[in-house]
Amino acid sequence: MTTDIVRLLGEQASYLLDHKCEGIGRDLLTLPGPDFVTDVVAGTDRSPQVMRSLQSLFDHGRLGGTGYVSILPVDQGIEHSGAASFAPNPIYFDPASIVELAVEGGCNAVATTFGVLGAVSRRYAHRIPLIVKINHNELLTYPASYDQIMFGSVQRAHELGAAGVGATIYFGSAESGRQITEVAAAFEEAHRLGMFTVLWCYLRNSAINQSAEGADGEPTQVDNHVAADATGQANHIGVTIEADIIKQKLPEHNGAFVSVPGFGKTHAAVYDQLTTDHPVDLCRWQVANCYMGRVGLINSGGASSGATDLAEAVTTAVVNKRAGGIGLISGRKAFQRPMAEGVELLGAIQDVYLDQAVTIA
Repeated sequence: MTTDIVRLLGEQASYLLDHKCEGIGRDLLTLPGPDFVTDVVAGTDRSPQVMRSLQSLFDHGRLGGTGYVSILPVDQGIEHSGAASFAPNPIYFDPASIVELAVEGGCNAVATTFGVLGAVSRRYAHRIPLIVKINHNELLTYPASYDQIMFGSVQRAHELGAAGVGATIYFGSAESGRQITEVAAAFEEAHRLGMFTVLWCYLRNSAINQSAEGADGEPTQVDNHVAADATGQANHIGVTIEADIIKQKLPEHNGAFVSVPGFGKTHAAVYDQLTTDHPVDLCRWQVANCYMGRVGLINSGGASSGATDLAEAVTTAVVNKRAGGIGLISGRKAFQRPMAEGVELLGAIQDVYLDQAVTIA
């Protein structure tokens, strides 16, 4: 499979592929590569068992041996409801279909729930690295409340044959203190048992959003949950509790800390010298907050938009790779369509990381 990346990027091709990051140069980063575990992780406090689990992730699938990863996440049946997630393609109510998509799609790993892996892990644990998502937000509370709660134990994830565990923290929420404490303890246990850790570093606080005037003159909302400075700080907290991989939404703008009175702390150089409004520069700030790339950044693929999914996925992969990230974790764009099309989309994402013409900016 060879994806026409330039064609899919369209008018943005030169803008994205020729950009050079001036604020934080690539020479300051620890870059992805086939020897990342040996050269970087071996210098940390991670045990040989954790290193072996991480290496199994980096060695698997079409991107095996490159230092990059393509992960299929399917926890949306809890996070977004089974109906909203799987009605477009009901075969994915079946746990075996979820893992088969990851296998057929050449992914490095599949990240999913205790229930899914409890149903099929004996069939697949030796065929593809498994990541158990150990906490979730459930949607049956009414009025809706948003909190990440534990759905099982790290010990149970280990018994299922998982190579790693994943968790979400809603940074900025009223419950974030408890979530940080719970996830830090869970990650410590996961490392003790030899598993690597992945942290979904999401912001959740509607008070940080702002009203603004849109291009058409109508009122609109500025979503500071995807501001580079705020998501960068979420990443920085995530690596502090020893996540081995950070999952973050791609930044869409910057300046949450300077536009919302009393929110966080920052420095003028973040906006005047270290970043611009270019998407690769904004993502580079996220990478910088992951210990300058010593902890890998994966960006999420986002919701399915339909016909534009392929172009959107390739664009996100290009931005992540050029910024110094280690890959993409894309679910709904892949599983909310026939399996053959989902495999094609995952392959297109992987083609970005295999294409040596797409360089680190």
